Amino acid sequence: MALTIAVEAAPLETDFDGVVRVGKTRVTLDTVVTAFLEGATVEEIGAQYTSLELSDIYSAIGYYLKHKVEVDAYILERQLKSALIRQEVEQRFNPVGIRARLLARKKGRG
Repeated sequence: MALTIAVEAAPLETDFDGVVRVGKTRVTLDTVVTAFLEGATVEEIGAQYTSLELSDIYSAIGYYLKHKVEVDAYILERQLKSALIRQEVEQRFNPVGIRARLLARKKGRG
């Protein structure tokens, strides 16, 4: 029996916002890669993100290993954007004293 070898595209899709997702899920490539780099096995990643198929996790990690420079740059860009957004939100909605304000509001209803 002859084995048919076929080239398959990585199970990665870029959404409207430019976020790369794995398979037909909402799980991001950076989530899978970060878990892998922190030492999680494919099976552990699959157990944590049950919407992912093991084959898609293996493929995503394989893609990362073959395109490490590009994926690392993508992840760094996402981290920088995330930090900027967080900073903007914290400037608009100052988190200092929020616990005290919430407790005072709760006590006033109480």
